[in-house]
Amino acid sequence: MLLRLIQWKHINLQLWWPSPSLFPSAELKLSANAVLTDFDAATAALVYGPNRGHTPLRKQLAQWLGLMYHNYSQAIEEDLVCIAGGASQNLANTLLRFTDPTYTRRIGMVEPTYFLACPVFKDCGRVDKMRGVPEDDQGIDLDFLKKAWDEADANAARIGGMDTPKFKTPSSGYEKIHKHGIYTMSLEHRHDLVRLAIEYDALIISDDVYDFLCWPQEMGKLSDGVRTSLPPRLVDINRKIDPKSKLGNTVSNGSFSNIIAPGTRVSWAQGTLAFANFLASTGSTGSGGNPGHLASTFVWKMVSSGALENHIRNTLIPCYSARYYGMVKSIRENLVPLGVRINAGNPFFTTAGVETAGGFLLSITLPKGLSNIPVLSKIALEKYDFKFAYGKMFERASMGFGNTVRLCWAFHENEAIVKGIKRIRDMLVEQRESVPTS
Repeated sequence: MLLRLIQWKHINLQLWWPSPSLFPSAELKLSANAVLTDFDAATAALVYGPNRGHTPLRKQLAQWLGLMYHNYSQAIEEDLVCIAGGASQNLANTLLRFTDPTYTRRIGMVEPTYFLACPVFKDCGRVDKMRGVPEDDQGIDLDFLKKAWDEADANAARIGGMDTPKFKTPSSGYEKIHKHGIYTMSLEHRHDLVRLAIEYDALIISDDVYDFLCWPQEMGKLSDGVRTSLPPRLVDINRKIDPKSKLGNTVSNGSFSNIIAPGTRVSWAQGTLAFANFLASTGSTGSGGNPGHLASTFVWKMVSSGALENHIRNTLIPCYSARYYGMVKSIRENLVPLGVRINAGNPFFTTAGVETAGGFLLSITLPKGLSNIPVLSKIALEKYDFKFAYGKMFERASMGFGNTVRLCWAFHENEAIVKGIKRIRDMLVEQRESVPTS
């Protein structure tokens, strides 16, 4: 299947991977050689890793995050950062450490959500607590969220006996268990969302993986070499609003999977000092050491040498932005005339007033009157050798995404992306012609 993808016979715009041609294999080889050919560095890399992660990586990562988000390398202390074995693995650890099967009342999933995160909540015993949360024009719908939390608290009061955790108590080593949780990649309403989380004793887990992959919405708005300013993270806002909070109400969950390679399996989390310490002290980590420790030493070399920054700015962003512009152009030429709409929320503007785009994907809404999307997905795969992700895959509740399609530009190159869009066009034309006229 991978060979057919590379040859563009099968086009999969659902695939959430970087192209193999974008993997920084040479840089990783240099980093690995630098570590493994130095006795002291190799020894540190090949023993059990410290719970909080490879110290040089934590220090270098804190400086890099400080530069990226605050334009100041000392803005983030290394003690606020811990290393993990991927964002998904760290999501599971966060649920294990800061939520309880009975006491935690709701897990909000901002929709459309990352559907592969749902089994993580299920494995942690939270499947009956998960609820979809819609977005409005400004981002996450705070009124909906507040009402849902009020209802959950009222229900807990009616049942009784749920004022404190039954299993994960301070006496058993769990200093803080949250009443509510929310998993989000939403941009707007950030200050209000943090205030709401503080009021309702909720923990916000934000997926900040894609912040570094951003570019101007319109081609040519910024000159080469100019860094695009990033939106404020929830964890930074939390620290500003409630600086004395010991554990805070937010955690930034980031990963190297999409800026180096998925197989790297190295990630990080940033919270307060106490939060990072407790998160990094799960039983499995205490027993086996920090997961992904060997790979994290290679990543450290990439970060410290500037190779990662160079890879992002000079390889990933130019490539992904070109694919994005090509995809949008093709959608406007081939699909918009058929009634397709490109979905976009409120944009983020840089300090220079430049509207930004970025990440791995965009969403489109298909016109009404066609076969339902799962049927179209089957037709696309069987007849057009084309695969896409559709709205129902990203819902925890019926939030009106049933007619949406997500298209990812990370794996395929420009020519294949355009071919994929044209296959959607051909399928929609065929569907329209097959609908009987009244």
